[in-house]
Amino acid sequence: MTASPNPADPYLSPGIHLSGETLMGLRHLARRGVSPSSRTLAGLPGGIVTKKRGRGSEPDDVRLWSEGDDMRFIDRNATARTGELHVRTHHDERDRSVVLLADFRPSMLFGTRRALRSVAAAEALALLGWRVVGDGGRVGLIVASGGEPVVIRPSGGERAMTAITGAMAQAHAAALAASEKKDPPLGAMLTLARSLLPSGGHLVMATSLDEPGADFDSLLTVLAERLSIRLLLISDAFERTRMPGFYPFATPDGVRGTIQAGRSDAASKAADDRLAEMHRRGIEGLRIDVETGPEAYAPLMERLDAML
Repeated sequence: MTASPNPADPYLSPGIHLSGETLMGLRHLARRGVSPSSRTLAGLPGGIVTKKRGRGSEPDDVRLWSEGDDMRFIDRNATARTGELHVRTHHDERDRSVVLLADFRPSMLFGTRRALRSVAAAEALALLGWRVVGDGGRVGLIVASGGEPVVIRPSGGERAMTAITGAMAQAHAAALAASEKKDPPLGAMLTLARSLLPSGGHLVMATSLDEPGADFDSLLTVLAERLSIRLLLISDAFERTRMPGFYPFATPDGVRGTIQAGRSDAASKAADDRLAEMHRRGIEGLRIDVETGPEAYAPLMERLDAML
């Protein structure tokens, strides 16, 4: 685990502590580039990027009727209540609904350079979330940990990301403080995602896929028929490049020791094979190297954003 310069309070050490303020600050890094959807809209006559109001099946809001509105969309309840004509608008079918699945299970609370894998997962997801809401999409959250999952339904704007970044920070602190040592299966998180997203919605998972559970692959295959699924495979440098030898370790609860490790070529190949396997099943993935940090994740999230 990442060495702590503050033994008295290791949970507040850089790379271990997940700060909601830091995740909020990533919006500036996420928006340095313009997403493909924004470029397309900006190329239309007028050159103004706006969120199009459509006539999809999901309600968006209710407003006063104005000249040119379709009378079929009059909201009877609001009209009867106020005595003035109101119409209900709907999300356009092109509006994106994205659920971010952050894996904070015990196996993710590990890291050897810069940060824990769980922190890297949160950083990458936050960058993607800021891009999606910046383009008018809606973002929700599922956090998998050793305890009860955290769930936030998809919504839009800065308010959505404020809720999501704060929830990830709180859930991460709770995961670090928990005594649970075994990873619960991830299958239940897929069922939750299905309940949060409409058909054609997007699920983005940030996980190392350690111990996903016996039914994970079958559930993922079924869910991929209804949703667009993307994978951010979180990878620590120790897994990919370690040399054989004896390595000291320490945990936040004060346990110290030494482990013997062999060369990691097989582990690195296993990660690449996992991404290739997902690709064959129609689930595109990217590897997130923990040690590189948000500056390196930003262009990857731009690339992923174009896939959604």
